[in-house]
Amino acid sequence: MNTINNDLLITNIIKGIEDVKGDNVKLIDLREIENTVCDFFVVCSGNSNTQVDAIESSIRKQVSKAMKDKPWHVEGQENSKWVLMDYVNVVVHIFQNETRQYYDIEGLWGDAKITEIETNY
Repeated sequence: MNTINNDLLITNIIKGIEDVKGDNVKLIDLREIENTVCDFFVVCSGNSNTQVDAIESSIRKQVSKAMKDKPWHVEGQENSKWVLMDYVNVVVHIFQNETRQYYDIEGLWGDAKITEIETNY
């Protein structure tokens, strides 16, 4: 996938998150790190199982509508504490707050460039 498609996908993922007020959105750029499974992580938080599910659904609808694309794989929906959406070059991590703190994705990928995304709410 080229950079323009990555940028458009990330923009639509973030819009999907914002539409249901996902929190603490960060973009982790993995392109400078060797042997990574994708180019970017988008990480966000929800306050409950219901909100995590709503974020996943909103991202899926937004990306499908704007780009006619769907995730290659989704996992974690059975308990909605950590839902992973794999769009191949961009992987979305939707956490409940305590699960996000426990796994500390940002800390694990501390060598990557991490950008905090300003949300409009």
